[in-house]
Amino acid sequence: MLLWLTSLMPQPVADQACLATTVYLEARSEPLNGQLAVAEVAMRRLDRGRWGNTLCKVVTAPHQFAITTTPGSFEISNLEAFNKAWQVAGTSLRNWQLPIAQRRMLVPHADHFATTAIAPAWSRNRPSVTIGEHAFYAVN
Repeated sequence: MLLWLTSLMPQPVADQACLATTVYLEARSEPLNGQLAVAEVAMRRLDRGRWGNTLCKVVTAPHQFAITTTPGSFEISNLEAFNKAWQVAGTSLRNWQLPIAQRRMLVPHADHFATTAIAPAWSRNRPSVTIGEHAFYAVN
């Protein structure tokens, strides 16, 4: 339902809602840097334009983020974790408005991530940065 509501929101608020939902679904149990790194990957994908021209389009691109694989009936039940994800999304959006040289980057060049429990075929022979339970990769 939240993603449907984003279609009615002004773009900056919709982007933050979509990014916060992504951080919540992908990394709510991760440390702050892990959550910021997940958001960074989404922001980098937006810059590259391959996955969409808004954050909502980027995070809802088929089979790219948890939003597309989570049942529509899923409810955000941990409001404390969602509030933290909302703050992470806001911090990430503000960070990304800075000139590139001034941005705080945790996973430079990374445009993909996966949990450390799996090793997707696209991750083979690629250097990665691990934060919490996620490995971050520069694939494209």
